[in-house]
Amino acid sequence: MPPGKYGMQGEWEKEGDHEIMMDFLLPTGIFLKFPVSRNDTIKTIKRMVWKNARSEALFTALGDPDAYVFTCINHTAEREELEEESRRISDVQPFMCVLRLVAREGDRVEKLTNAQISLLIGKGLHEFEVQKNHEVNEFRTKMRVFCEEKAQERQRLPWHQWMEYSFPCDLEPCCSPQCGSSRSKNTKKILINIKFEASDVSRSTDVDPQDPPLVLMRSALKKKATVFRSVRQEPEDYTLQVNGRWEFIYGNHPLCQFKYIFSCLRNGQNPHLIMVHHSTISKYQEEQGRMCNQVYKSCSLSRPPPLPLKKVRGQRTVSACVFPLQLVVQAGLFHGSELLCKVVTSSEVTVCSEPLWDQKLEFDINVADLPRMGRLCFALYAVIEKAKKPRGTKKKNKKADCPIAWVNTMVFDYKDQLKTGEFLLTLTQIDLLNPMGTVERNPNVDSAAGLLIRFANIRPYPLYYPPLDKVLVLKTLYQSLKCLFVLLCQKQTKSFVKLKEIMDNKNYTEFFEDEKELLWKLRAEVRSSYPESLSKLLLITKWNKREDVVQMVSLLRNWPDLPAIHALELLDYSFPDPAVRSFTIRCLRNLSDDELLQYLIQLVQVLKYESYLDCDLTTFLLERALSNRRIGHFLFWHLRSEIHVASVSLRFGLILEAYCRGNIHHIRLLTKQNEALAKMKSLSDFVKSGSQKMTVEDLKLCIRQESYLEALSDLLSPLNPSIILSGICADKCRFMDSKMKPLWLMYKNPGTQGDMVGIIFKNGDDLRQDMLTIQMIQLMENLWKKEGLDLRMIPYGCLSTGNKTGLIEVVKNSDTIANIQRNCSNSAATAAFNKDALLNWLKSKNPGDKLDQAIEVFTLSCAGYCVATYVLGIGDRHNDNIMIRETGQLFHIDFGHFLGNFKRKLGINRERVPFILTYDFVHVIQQGRTNNSEKFERFREYCERAYKILCRNGTLFVNLFAMMKAAGLPELTSFKDIQYLKDSLCLGKSDDEALKNFKVKFNEALRESWKTKVNWMMHSLAKDNRP
Repeated sequence: MPPGKYGMQGEWEKEGDHEIMMDFLLPTGIFLKFPVSRNDTIKTIKRMVWKNARSEALFTALGDPDAYVFTCINHTAEREELEEESRRISDVQPFMCVLRLVAREGDRVEKLTNAQISLLIGKGLHEFEVQKNHEVNEFRTKMRVFCEEKAQERQRLPWHQWMEYSFPCDLEPCCSPQCGSSRSKNTKKILINIKFEASDVSRSTDVDPQDPPLVLMRSALKKKATVFRSVRQEPEDYTLQVNGRWEFIYGNHPLCQFKYIFSCLRNGQNPHLIMVHHSTISKYQEEQGRMCNQVYKSCSLSRPPPLPLKKVRGQRTVSACVFPLQLVVQAGLFHGSELLCKVVTSSEVTVCSEPLWDQKLEFDINVADLPRMGRLCFALYAVIEKAKKPRGTKKKNKKADCPIAWVNTMVFDYKDQLKTGEFLLTLTQIDLLNPMGTVERNPNVDSAAGLLIRFANIRPYPLYYPPLDKVLVLKTLYQSLKCLFVLLCQKQTKSFVKLKEIMDNKNYTEFFEDEKELLWKLRAEVRSSYPESLSKLLLITKWNKREDVVQMVSLLRNWPDLPAIHALELLDYSFPDPAVRSFTIRCLRNLSDDELLQYLIQLVQVLKYESYLDCDLTTFLLERALSNRRIGHFLFWHLRSEIHVASVSLRFGLILEAYCRGNIHHIRLLTKQNEALAKMKSLSDFVKSGSQKMTVEDLKLCIRQESYLEALSDLLSPLNPSIILSGICADKCRFMDSKMKPLWLMYKNPGTQGDMVGIIFKNGDDLRQDMLTIQMIQLMENLWKKEGLDLRMIPYGCLSTGNKTGLIEVVKNSDTIANIQRNCSNSAATAAFNKDALLNWLKSKNPGDKLDQAIEVFTLSCAGYCVATYVLGIGDRHNDNIMIRETGQLFHIDFGHFLGNFKRKLGINRERVPFILTYDFVHVIQQGRTNNSEKFERFREYCERAYKILCRNGTLFVNLFAMMKAAGLPELTSFKDIQYLKDSLCLGKSDDEALKNFKVKFNEALRESWKTKVNWMMHSLAKDNRP
C-alpha cells in the first residue's frame, strides 16, 4: 500500500465540533448508519442508537441499554470495550468509524473499574494477563488483597485520622523566624479572617502565631456565640480549611508553621480560613467508602477476552558486512556490581539468520556459593577482522569487538528456586555486559534478537536457596562468631587506628586487600562503633563465599537502624541482597511523610534495580501512598511519567494498578488531570504543527471550544493537589516563543478575589533533570531553615508527566534579568552592562520604605542561589535564565545542564566562573553605594554559612544523586558524573578546608564576573527581537 495515514486518525486530529458519519453493528444483526458529533459522549451515542433502532426490525429483542457495551478497534489495533461511557468519541479515537454493540459479560462495576484504570495508567490491564507469567499473576493477586485491605482500614478511621490521609498538613521545616521560636510578651499577634461554611460573613480574629489551630477555633466559636447567641459548640468538632483550596489546618503545630499562614505572614497578607464541621468531613469519607465498597464486592479479577499472543520471532538476521564477521557471546555472573568469577566467552560463529553455538559455558564457582541475588549477564559481540595489511608487513590481522546487544537474567527465580531448562531472552541494544540493567523481559520481541539458553539440571530434584532462618542456624555461623569474639578480645591499637581512618574518610570507594581484610576482621567493631559505614562493609563482603554471606546476614540482623542519609545509599544496585534491602526499608520506616516526599523521586528510580516484582520497597511505597494521599499523588505521577519506558513499563504499570485498586476515589481525580494533560498536549501539537503561522488568538479560539473548556477546567493541579484549577481563562493564555512553544495557561482560583494560578505546559523537553535540581534546591532550603537561615528560595513546582511532557509553576509578578536590562537600555549590546537597571526596577516596584526590605530579600535569595548553583554545577546561566520577583526574590530557572556540564561554543567554554555574581547584583546588595562594604560582607557571611550547612550534609546529596543513575539522564549516568558534587562539597575534607576552598571560588566569581557580562551581552544580541 502507498505510504500515508489510514483509518480515522486524520479526522480525530482536526479541531472543531463537526459531525462524523459512523456505522453501528447491533447484536440483532441490524446495521445502522448516522452522523454523530465529535464531542458526543459514548452514553449520548448509545441513546441515539436506541432512538434510531426503534424503527428497525427486532428492536424489542434489544432490551435494556445498560445490558450492552460498545466495542471498537482502537488506534493500537486492539479490541477495546468502551465501559467508560462519559468519554467523548473524539477521545476514544476508534481506528475506523465503526462501533459494535455487544452484550455485557461479567461484573459491570469490575469491568468499568478495569477500564478506568487502563485509561489512567496508559496501559491495558489485559496486557498483564496475556503474558501468562506466574510472577505477574501472583504479584497482582497479592498486591490487590494488600491494597484493598488498606483501603478498608482507612475507611474505618475516625474522621480526624482520616483527614491525616486525605489532607495531610503542609508544614514548614520549622516555625517562622518572624513569629519567634518561643512565646513572649512582645510577640506580634496576627489577624486571621475566618468564616463558617455555608456563610458569606467573615470575622477577623487576633491570635498568637505560636498558638495551635484549636485556640483559633475556640476564639472564633466564642465570637459566633456572642453575636448569634447560638448553642455552645466544641472546637474539637471543627477543622480549618484554607479558602479556595483543598488544604486544611489542624493538629498541634503552631499556626505559623503551616505553609499557607507562613506565606501570608511573609507577604504581609491576612490568611483567609473556613471553619468546617466534622459532619462535612464525615460525608466526604462516607462518599469515598461507598465507591470503594461498590468495587470491592467483586473479588475476582475481570477477564476481558485476551488478545492473541504475539508470535516470538527467532534471532534477527545480522546484515552482511564488507569485512569477515563472527558472532561471540560473553557471559558474566554478577552480584550487584561485583563480578563473582571470571567472565566466560563462547566460540565464534559465522553470521547467519539463526546462529547456533551449542556450547556449554561453565563458571568457576560452586553452586552452593551462588548468592541469592546472583544474575547472569550476557553480551552479544560482532568480531570484525580488519582489512589485510599490504604484503611485506609481518603484523597479523587485528580483530575488533563491536558490541551488539545485552540481556540479563536471574540465577534463582522469584520463588527462590535455581533455574533449570530453556529460556528465550530478548536482547536489548546496544551495550557491553550491563549488570546494572534490568532483568525484566524486553517487550519488543518482534524487533529484537533472542538468545536461547539452557540451565543445566544439576540434581534430579529442584534446588532452592535456603530461607533466612535456615541460613542463620548453620554451625559455621556460631563457630565463626566465636572466633570473631576471641579476636576482638585481643584488640590491637594499630588496627583500630587504621579502621578509624578508613571510617572517617567519606570519600573512600576503593580498598586495598589489607584494608578489606582489616574491615572484615573487625566487622563487629564496625557495627558497634561505625554503624553508618555499613555500605563499606557490604562492598568488601565476598558474596561468592557462603560462609561470609552467612556471617554478614547474621550481623545485619542486630545492626542498629541507620538515619535516612545513610540508609538511602543501600538501595543502590551494588547492594541487591534481600536481607540488606529489607534492613534498609526497616530504617526508612522511621521517615516522616514530609521526609519521604522529599526523597520520593529517588525511591521510584531505584525500583528499577529490583530483581523481582514483589519486593520490600514496592510494598513500603504502596503502604505509605495509601496512608497519605499527597504521597500517593506524586507516586502516581512519578511512575506514570515513565510508563512508556519498555524496561520498566510492566513493573510500573503493576504498581500503578495496585495503587488505583487501593484508592478507587483517587482514580476520578487523577483521570480528570490526565484528560486535561491530554488536551494540553493536543493544543501544544497544534501550536507546533508548523503547517501555518500560529497566533495566540488561534490558541485562545481553540481553548474556547466546549470539549477543551470542559477538560481543562475544574481539576486539582498535578503540581500541588491542594490547589484547585477552577476555570481556565482563555483570554490570559498564550504560548511562549522558545523552541518548544510551551503553553502559558492561567486559571481562576475560586476562593480568592482576582488571584490567578498559572502553569506552563512543556512538550518536547525531558523535565526530570529540572525536577531533580529543584528538589535539591528545596532540600537545601529545608536544611538551611532548620539551622535558622531563611534564604528566601523559590523552589517552584515542576513535574514530569509523560514522555518529554510536564508542567512548571508560574511564579507570578516576576521577570527575567534580560528583560529588565533590555527595557532600561536603548541597545542590546549595552543592556548587559547597565548596572543600575536592576536597582531602578526594584525601586519602581517597591516605593518608599519597602525598598530596604526588597533589597534584604534580594541579598538573601542571591546568597542562596550562588551557593546552590555552585554546589550543583548549574550551567547555561545567561540572563534569561535568572529571574526576580517584584518583592526582590531572585531565582534561577531552566536547569538543562548541571554537575559542571557547562555549555561550549566552537570548543570554547562559555561559562568560566564558579557561579553568577555580577557587579549589578553587588550594586543592589550595597543599596547603590560603592562604599557600603558592611552589606556586602553580610552577604558573604550568608553564603559561607549556607555552604557550611550543605557540606555537613554532603553525604545526603551524593547518595540522592547516586540513586538517580537509574533515571538515564544524559548528564548523570555514572559515579564519574557525581565526582563534581563530591568536589564542590569538599567531601572528606575538614570544615576549615571546605570553607577555604569556597572563599577562593567566591573571590573568583566576583573577580571574573566581567566574563559573565560578555556572555550575557552575546546572548542578548542573539535574542534581541526589537526593530
